[in-house]
Parts: sequence; C-alpha cells; structure tokens
Amino acid sequence: MTAAAAWPIFEAALVDRELVAERTMAFRFAKPADWTYRPGQFIDITLLDPPETDAEGNTRGFSVSSAPSEPVIAITTRLRDTAFKRVLQTMPLGTAVRIEGPFGDLRLHHAHRPAVVLTGGIGITPFRSILLEAIHGGGLPYPVIVFYANRRPTDAAYLDEIRALASQDPNLTVVPTMSRPDSAEPWEGETGHIDASMLQRHLDGLSGSIYYLTGPPGMVSGLRTMLVDAGVDEDDIRTEAFTGY
Repeated sequence: MTAAAAWPIFEAALVDRELVAERTMAFRFAKPADWTYRPGQFIDITLLDPPETDAEGNTRGFSVSSAPSEPVIAITTRLRDTAFKRVLQTMPLGTAVRIEGPFGDLRLHHAHRPAVVLTGGIGITPFRSILLEAIHGGGLPYPVIVFYANRRPTDAAYLDEIRALASQDPNLTVVPTMSRPDSAEPWEGETGHIDASMLQRHLDGLSGSIYYLTGPPGMVSGLRTMLVDAGVDEDDIRTEAFTGY
C-alpha cells in the first residue's frame, strides 16, 4: 500500500462477484491487512488498462457495502450500460483495480436518540455495513427504523439480510415498501413511495429522531423537503445522494 495526499491508494484483486438483486451486483476485492475504514464510508475504484472506456472515464465512487469485520472490500452497484460496468462484469477474477480512500463521514450519531433511515435501491449499501458491524459488535444502542423503498421485491438488494439483522436486535425495525409490486412475487408489506403518512403510521410515539436519507439525488431531495415540511429540524437531517445510480 502506498500513501498519496491524505488517503491510502493501493491495488486490489477482484475475488468474487454475485448478483444480489435484479440488475444489481456485488463485487468483492482482496482487502489489505493494514487497511481500515468506518462503516458507511466510500472508496474510489479505478480500472487499470480496461479493454474499453467511455466519456465517464475509468474511475467511480462506491459506498463500501461490506462491514469492516468482513475479510473483503465489497461494493454493490446497479448494472447500468456503461463501459465501466461492462468491464467490471466481465474482467477475469484476479484482475487488479486501484482503490483510493476511504472517504466520507456517514455514520450513526452518538446521542441516545432514535435514528430513522429513509433509503431506496442501492442507497441501502452503506447501511448494510453500518448495521452489520453495529449488531455483530454488541447491538444498536437505540432504536433504528429503516424505511427501504424499491420497485419490486426482486429489486431489493440485501432486504433478507437486513430483516435477519432485525430479528437479532430488537432495536432494529425494517419497513420495506414496493412502488410496483407484481403478481410474480406476492407482496403483503407497504406499497408506494415513502411519504409522510407512511412515516406517521410507523413512527407514531417516536420523537426526537435523527433522519438519514440516502439514494438517488431526486429521491433524497424530495424526502428532505417532506421532512422539513413536516416540521423536522434541518439540523436533524443527514443526507448522502448517490449519483451515477
């Protein structure tokens, strides 16, 4: 590992890839023994001498979806039709990429106040890392309620895993909602987009919460407006928008 500027830069080999939802894939890279990060942080990945490229270039930023206690560096992404994503999907296992980071400061607060996570699609990825590390490290110190929006159950990466974590920790509640459920996979949970009435149904009697919004920029902006209109203090809203969704 070498250091440049104030963050680590190193090469890591692709060791595995796996579909974790429809058109959503996890990529796992070898993790250097001396590299550390906090759950919720992100990294930049650069392809080295890729067989194709495009105007978006060879570098992308990704939240780390693995927890620090896991033996690999994992990222999870939608499979958009770009040169970068095509190369990621087809390059041989063992191919090295350049990783820079970690960056970012998305983390659960220290104050003993409930946390409400409003997210959609791959916006769940940093919270997979955060929740897995916290629960396996002794448990959440206060209630955490995760509202997780997708079009259909088949689109919902890590939903079963997050639900399993909720069964292990009474402080974690998961409220998945589907905007376009279909008969191919019956759905009996919430439907529609995350809105004020949905929050009221599940947060009734829960006060003093800090809100975390992750997902595509339009979703994050809309949720922030909804919370402010509902009287939530802007200082109690933390956001992270995912571009290049």
